[in-house]
Amino acid sequence: MTRPRKYPPDPKTPLVTHLIELRDRMLRMLAGITIVFICLFPFANDLYTTLAAPLIAQLPAGSTMIATEVASPFLTPFKFTLVGAFFLAIPWVLYQVWRFIAPGLFANERKMILPLIVSSTLLFYAGMSFAYFVVFPLMFEFFIGTTPDGVAVMTDISKYLDFVLKLFFAFGLAFEIPIATILMVWAGITTPDKLVAKRPFIIVGVFVIGMLLTPPDIISQTLLAIPMWILFELGVIFSRIMISKRPAEDDDTQPPEPPPPSAASQEDFYDRKQ
Repeated sequence: MTRPRKYPPDPKTPLVTHLIELRDRMLRMLAGITIVFICLFPFANDLYTTLAAPLIAQLPAGSTMIATEVASPFLTPFKFTLVGAFFLAIPWVLYQVWRFIAPGLFANERKMILPLIVSSTLLFYAGMSFAYFVVFPLMFEFFIGTTPDGVAVMTDISKYLDFVLKLFFAFGLAFEIPIATILMVWAGITTPDKLVAKRPFIIVGVFVIGMLLTPPDIISQTLLAIPMWILFELGVIFSRIMISKRPAEDDDTQPPEPPPPSAASQEDFYDRKQ
């Protein structure tokens, strides 16, 4: 493992050294994802069955999912296992990103970034869990309940996988709103007071985003928009806390200003100059 470097980095360090460091970190990311995938692959079919459980529970008696392509029974669970391996390896991937950028950060920035990485990972998992356990059952019940008479619901397994992966990403990213809010305030792009003043526009915006990222039904749109609104309010609260603690931290990290030159020192300077 590469030993951490001190800040600031040596300006004479060649670009090749940084590229080698980046390559090593990316190889570690790939190795971590591969190990998780190898561990999950023997259970690929069981994992896909678990993924399809919210839909299968709502299908009429005797109905099943279908595979319309020859290789779908193998490739679809394989694809889901690969994506699942990446999801489970996200903490390891973000840790490698952190180790790569940490040497170029100040001490107070390192204290800020590491908790944000941990919290963003947990929020992403929370968004996916919310989609699976809350949104999927209600949404599939609505879809199946509106099926016209004489139409048999037989969902293709690959189409279903593409559909739920989009929702996983949508809800996972939507739950990152507190992190995005804190980062914008921390970077000085906005302030909590300005965000509160724009609350009506943000409420309309989250419902528009819910309409664009979810299927065209009011249930899934609302189930995405309301958590986004709540998470925005939490982001504003935590950003206020961060600002209240920032002055003390900044005073500790900034070097003391030199005292103003005295009159005697100024006279000595002019005498030496003459």
